[in-house]
Amino acid sequence: MHYDDVIARLKVEANPDNVAGMARFGISTANTLGIPIYTLRKLAGEIKKDHELALELWGSGIHEARVLAGFIDVPEKVTEAQLEIWVRDFDSWDVVDQLSALIYRTPYVLKRIHEWSGSDAEFVKRMAFSLIAEISCHDKKMADEEFEQFFVLIKSAAIDERNYVKKAVNWALRNIGKRNGVLNRRAIETAREIQKMDSKAARWIAADALRELTGEAVQKRLAGTNA
Repeated sequence: MHYDDVIARLKVEANPDNVAGMARFGISTANTLGIPIYTLRKLAGEIKKDHELALELWGSGIHEARVLAGFIDVPEKVTEAQLEIWVRDFDSWDVVDQLSALIYRTPYVLKRIHEWSGSDAEFVKRMAFSLIAEISCHDKKMADEEFEQFFVLIKSAAIDERNYVKKAVNWALRNIGKRNGVLNRRAIETAREIQKMDSKAARWIAADALRELTGEAVQKRLAGTNA
């Protein structure tokens, strides 16, 4: 499918009535067509993987086209120069979270996590912790010891009061703690350290993480894993 065909298809699928609803969930309404994620995923399935088309779609500036770009891009073909361009355009939490499923599979993910976790830009910083959440859930080969670097970043960012940062930090901590018994204990320990910080955001992150990680459902699922 060619670029012009995809853009035309997106415009056909546009639903202006949805845009106001998206705004209520904190999604950017700039250049937004109001297309649901499930429709974009279906379209991505029709297009298949296409790196060059992904670059073109991102360049369109259309909100949904950028989400779609993340769905169809090829991790092995993503370049550092490309990420340098894309990161400057992050303007909405949903684009960040959808795109994290692509970026965590690139060779640059750890480098970008460390770099972006210190960013002053809210959505760039969110991306760092969204990536940690993705890795924690999907990278089955990563050793437990390698997660120590993430606990350091999580503690450092826990005092960031910005909504989309603190939620991603919390998400990252919870996902690490649900990986296995060893990391569950480390995540709980980290949450208790964060709980002592003089920060409203830190206390919220810790309380929410502890509620899930010490809860019966998680503890039952992890029972016997790497005890």
